[in-house]
Amino acid sequence: MTSGGEGRGKDGGRGRGAGAATEDFLTHRNLLFTVAYEMLGSAADAEDVLQETWLRWAGVDLADVRDRRAYLVRITTRQALTRLRTLGRRKESYVGSWLPEPLLTSPDVAEDVELADSVSMAMMLVMETLAPTERAVFVLREVFDVGYDEIAEAVGKSPTAVRQIAHRARAHVAARRPRGDASPQRTRHVLDAFRRAVETGDLQGLLDVLAPDVVLLGDGGGIKQAVLRPVVGADKVARLLHGGLRKVPAALTLRPALVNGGPALVLHLDGELDSVLAVRVDDGLVTGLYAVRNPEKLSHMEQETPLRR
Repeated sequence: MTSGGEGRGKDGGRGRGAGAATEDFLTHRNLLFTVAYEMLGSAADAEDVLQETWLRWAGVDLADVRDRRAYLVRITTRQALTRLRTLGRRKESYVGSWLPEPLLTSPDVAEDVELADSVSMAMMLVMETLAPTERAVFVLREVFDVGYDEIAEAVGKSPTAVRQIAHRARAHVAARRPRGDASPQRTRHVLDAFRRAVETGDLQGLLDVLAPDVVLLGDGGGIKQAVLRPVVGADKVARLLHGGLRKVPAALTLRPALVNGGPALVLHLDGELDSVLAVRVDDGLVTGLYAVRNPEKLSHMEQETPLRR
């Protein structure tokens, strides 16, 4: 790959045919979306980044590009970094907790343990605590196994600096990384028990599946009612769920789903999508509940979003 940026070639990208550029972009589109989403936590912003990536890619002289996949990842990373800094300012004025935009995902995402872990709500929230460049380096290195030299070009740092950033980011994430449950079967069993307890209003049943230090986060975005601060502890979370759902006047249904590669419940009121509740299971108990009610974040729950590494 050339060492230059992603600017236009000598002919402005003309004369070498749009077909090859389009084919390359479409071939790697799911990968590029995954990179952008893991950096941003927002599918809508990731889609915008892909549009910007395409506009720049369409103006590149392919004759100068040795590794097209790497070049596309570089463009996407740079665009996502710019948007990530803007998002940071936006989140400062966000009403209540900010949660990643949930994605309905296919079973193959869950089967890729590393990918599923990296896009899980819990891990995405851990990555939110990284500085923008740290997050980009962590995502590219730990999730996509991009080389240090290539990452250096993408983030505008020296390879030595990137190695130091990667080491720092790994230590930061390791100290906060959720434990995880190794058994999908046990996770499904816990999710089923949790759903039955919610549907039947079984307070004791909820207490039986919630970890003592369980945390519930809600994201209504100031549009829908949601808890504004984290609710911590099995008793508080159980009573909130038990009391709150009993007051719902509409017909409520809970459907299990794979969201961000992990277990979740999709809640409908009178047949209309109301919220997504991602569930974190550790050692056979629910340790995290992530309730997204902000309707602006639910558009990717209508069909599966393909994610790739």
